[in-house]
Amino acid sequence: MSLQELPMVFVLLGLVFYVVLGGADFGAAMWQFAVGRGERGERIREHAHEAVGPVWEANHVWLIFVLTVTWTAYPAAFGSLASTLSVALFVAGLGIIVRGAAYALRSGSSDPREIGRIDAASAVSAVLTPFALGAAIGGLASGRVPFGNAKGDLITSWLNPTSIFIGALAVAFCAYLAAVYLAADAARRGDADLVAAFRVRALGAGAVAGALSVAGLVVLHEDAHRLYHELVAGNGLPALIVSVIAGLATFALVVRERFEPARFTAAAAVAAIVAGWALAQQPIFLPGLTVEQAAAPHDVLVTTTVAVLGGAIILFPSLVLLFRLTLGGHLGHAHEERAAAPVVRRDLVLAAAPGLLGRIAAACLLAGFGLLTVAEAGWAHAIGVVALFGFIVVGFAGTVPALLEGEPES
Repeated sequence: MSLQELPMVFVLLGLVFYVVLGGADFGAAMWQFAVGRGERGERIREHAHEAVGPVWEANHVWLIFVLTVTWTAYPAAFGSLASTLSVALFVAGLGIIVRGAAYALRSGSSDPREIGRIDAASAVSAVLTPFALGAAIGGLASGRVPFGNAKGDLITSWLNPTSIFIGALAVAFCAYLAAVYLAADAARRGDADLVAAFRVRALGAGAVAGALSVAGLVVLHEDAHRLYHELVAGNGLPALIVSVIAGLATFALVVRERFEPARFTAAAAVAAIVAGWALAQQPIFLPGLTVEQAAAPHDVLVTTTVAVLGGAIILFPSLVLLFRLTLGGHLGHAHEERAAAPVVRRDLVLAAAPGLLGRIAAACLLAGFGLLTVAEAGWAHAIGVVALFGFIVVGFAGTVPALLEGEPES
């Protein structure tokens, strides 16, 4: 892997996080609206609303990350994407704003009719946003975004067979992930009625997503043959196989009501789809333009890499703590009903001397920064990236004990 390709790895990782976390937020909005009236329907709506409360803003940070790294590391290509796909991106941006506003307004409203209108607006935005983002990716994947400012068609670049398929698949994935996550949250709270409701929804949405995925291969065969070939017989095939296996495992786990591991297999199935697309499309970024050709100058790439890895030192411990508190029932409505918090093995972390961890982290930081800025060889850059990741891991290991010691007691 070259330095020019490394920021694209960051972009794809950010995209995966946005799909499996932010996508579930949109899916929760869909389920809030797609229920009947009565007490049971109200309980389903409230659960879908409250479950994402502590994390929904953090989930959408990943989209900002993806956009920022892309325009910094691949500015000319980003300009081509933003101009040709401006309509799709505008629809997605508007949907995100409506979804966020609806969430905030619902929390401050008590009138049932007003809440119903808010939920309807939220559900519409929750469908439009992933569809528009998926359609934009479909335009990129099918080669309909040429290099240059607004060189592609503003409409057909994202409203075409491949884009419509990927947009519909994105909506199905959002509903699927949300149903699995919400079933797991209901199981943690011990609410058998909600578990049953979201278990059925998870199985149904998973079946729809699977059927769309299979049917979509026919669409790709006719409309984006190179992508189809790479997915079924090229670099993307291993990821496609992983997605199928993870999807089947999720189905089996949901049937057996083992929702906690199903969270991870569902996320893995969706993440593998993103990986398969990236592997199938490489090294092409835009028609006639590879990732290496689209990259910014060397110094910009080094600075971007160091900034991303340095920011991860703050971001990942914060997210781990946030999700640990959320899933442990310390935040939101579940704090009164949470089960006993899992026992954490602290001895393995605390066994290491803080001074030693600090010295190792500093050595990894110096080595990584030096290899990325001074060396020119690809292998040196690879070692530099590993060293910077080591800096993150070791630094995180040194800070985790303090986070765990300061966590509220169950």
